[in-house]
Amino acid sequence: MRVPIGWLAEHVDLPAGTTVEDLDTAFVRLGLEVEEVHRTPETTGPLVVGRVLEIEELTGFKKPIRYCQVEVGEAAPRGIVCGARNFAVGDLVVVALPGAVLPGGFAIAARTTYDHVSDGMICSVRELGIGEDHAGILVLGRDGYEPGTPAAGVLGLDDVVIELNVTPDRGYCLAMRGIAREMGTGLAVDWRDPGAVTPPAWSGEPAWQVEVADADRCDRFSMIALEGLDPTAASPWWMRRRLAQSGIRSISLAVDVTNYVMLELGQPMHAFDRDTVRGPIVVRRATAGERLTTLDGVDRALDPDDVLITDDSGPIGLAGVMGGASTEIGDGTSNVLLEAAHWEPTGIARTVRRHKLPSEAAKRFERGTDPEVTVVALARAAALLGEYGGARVVGAPVDPDTRGPRPVIALDAGRPSRISGVEYPTSQVIESLTAVGASVDADGAMLQVTPPSWRPDLTDPADLVEEVVRLAGYDDIPSVLPSVPPGRGLTERQRRRRSIGRALAEAGYVEAPAYPFVGTAALDALGLPADDVRRQVVVVRNPLSEEEPALRTTLLPGLLATLARNLSRGQRDVAVFEHGSVFPGDRRTPAPVPGVDRRPDDETLAALLGAVPPQPWHVAVALTGNREPRGWWGPGRPVDWADAVQAARVVAATAGVQLTVRAGALAPWHPGRCAELLVGDVVVGHAGELHPRVVAALDLPPRTCAMELDVDALPAAPIPVGPHVSTFPPVLVDLALVVPDDVPAATVESALREGAGELLEALRLFDVYTGAPVPAGSRSLAYALTLRAP
Repeated sequence: MRVPIGWLAEHVDLPAGTTVEDLDTAFVRLGLEVEEVHRTPETTGPLVVGRVLEIEELTGFKKPIRYCQVEVGEAAPRGIVCGARNFAVGDLVVVALPGAVLPGGFAIAARTTYDHVSDGMICSVRELGIGEDHAGILVLGRDGYEPGTPAAGVLGLDDVVIELNVTPDRGYCLAMRGIAREMGTGLAVDWRDPGAVTPPAWSGEPAWQVEVADADRCDRFSMIALEGLDPTAASPWWMRRRLAQSGIRSISLAVDVTNYVMLELGQPMHAFDRDTVRGPIVVRRATAGERLTTLDGVDRALDPDDVLITDDSGPIGLAGVMGGASTEIGDGTSNVLLEAAHWEPTGIARTVRRHKLPSEAAKRFERGTDPEVTVVALARAAALLGEYGGARVVGAPVDPDTRGPRPVIALDAGRPSRISGVEYPTSQVIESLTAVGASVDADGAMLQVTPPSWRPDLTDPADLVEEVVRLAGYDDIPSVLPSVPPGRGLTERQRRRRSIGRALAEAGYVEAPAYPFVGTAALDALGLPADDVRRQVVVVRNPLSEEEPALRTTLLPGLLATLARNLSRGQRDVAVFEHGSVFPGDRRTPAPVPGVDRRPDDETLAALLGAVPPQPWHVAVALTGNREPRGWWGPGRPVDWADAVQAARVVAATAGVQLTVRAGALAPWHPGRCAELLVGDVVVGHAGELHPRVVAALDLPPRTCAMELDVDALPAAPIPVGPHVSTFPPVLVDLALVVPDDVPAATVESALREGAGELLEALRLFDVYTGAPVPAGSRSLAYALTLRAP
């Protein structure tokens, strides 16, 4: 909402010396955010109102040129050359005299042009810096100003416009009426309500019949007929100026008047060409198959939820949003139907979003308007059309009104104090609520509050508390930081997770967190079978991306996407890791929906917590390229499946547990190069080389490796006990055992530990050999044993 200070000053007695900065501060204190302050570009030198006395058409040039005699309040008129043709003798115009400097440094001087001396310039709106219209010069009308009057005040060049960001619950501030009330209350000065007028007592029968078939969506529909409007009558300059300051384009007198009244009172209106309306007006829902061409020229298919204004020909307006093209005010319109109604806000909001058709009217209707001012708005518009266009009211207005009584809200007068921490006496609470227009009936500390008709947002005691606190000043609310309770440091789980992250970073991996969302395409790329539990996902109702609407059940899609992104940026040796929650969707429990009127009981809270699905904490790594870089010392060593297994061992060692590794098969790993990671008999993860089809689908290099481990499945680490240091010397023994290829090294290691007995201090696999003389299908495993008596 743009608020011209000059317009505001007509309704509010601003204290002398009030600056724009003071008003800015006052708006912010009242909860209205100031977006921007607009100032007109500076104009210096003589700028006056002039009257055109004579026009001489100059011939012999490539384009039409006029030589005008203009009275500017001096003894003799000024001769000015002008190419515009949208003015006539007797019109009042704006004249920049020699010595004036217009916006952009455009200096005016007397000069000879088209064989005549042009002693000044007749200005357009764009040349004055007050608009973008450059089709012709600015015509102020034919009377109202004396020639020679300084034009700065007439044009509002010294007027400042404050642009406000109005929140959805403050729709009444989208009008000067609401802004004036707020500023008068905030500054504690007198203000005048432009809506507090009594409409004229029009006589006669209504000139038009109206039927409201859907009272739930329209509880008041007011309409009045006018005739005798001069189609050629122009909107007065002051009205066009205020519309331009408010960001609305001037169109015609009838349309400008409805827009001006909307800005003044907050009541959107619509003007129909009365001669094109066929039969009675009916307000109803749309039916299947109906269409309407709106004023923007778009033919729209209507929805049964849309509310329409119709006549015998069908729809002539999309209620509360935009009128129809068939009854549009045209250049020859002399008979007008003016409509002002009160529409149900949520229905208007649905219509706007359904048709993608925002409008200034809909912006106000979907926030809630004042149903009390529909006839007041008609009277104001009719008076302006009568004054500037010669229109006359025909008959009495029609005004179907099915509104019920306004709700009464019970409020404990001590509640604002308890919520804000500031003591507000009962008298101050009543005064604040009265200031916003509410009527208050007090019975001790209990107040019965009836909100004003223009505040549909006041529906609960909390809304009234907010108004009391807002008017008293948000700055009065103390800022008290809560005391930090003494804690016991990090939990064991937090320490384990942080330690795992540090250990992987020290092992050469870079942490790369990803968004916790996944789509079907990513699961397909991993080659997961249809019955894989990881395909049972939890879908987000309002996802950030329709391509990734579900919560992840594995860390690999995001981690492998990060790996591919780094490779596409020119990296070749990449090792990344992530640890975070996954969200299995295979176990779901319905959750109760508690009410909002009271705290849920313990049973409901337990049911809510029990319905939260498990969210285990996983850690995963992905690596490709060289694990050991090449250099003068050698060719380097490429990544292989053992590096992924070693990453899992690093995680397990940090967690204080020992992993058992055996051959496994699980997508997306290569079935012959996949290791199953176990703690005892429980599988806690997998590691190895990715399947060739997976790396091809994800555009990754061959032999890319990965590991994923369920950290929450690892048992709690035993309390560490320092090793006993023996004083006896060790016995070092190396053993080489030939075993078939299908015998896991873990099985061999288990047998060695069992056979070595209590004297075994350390056991390490240091070599794997295949080739002669080892038989085909077998391999030699060499172990180093350290034996020592304790």
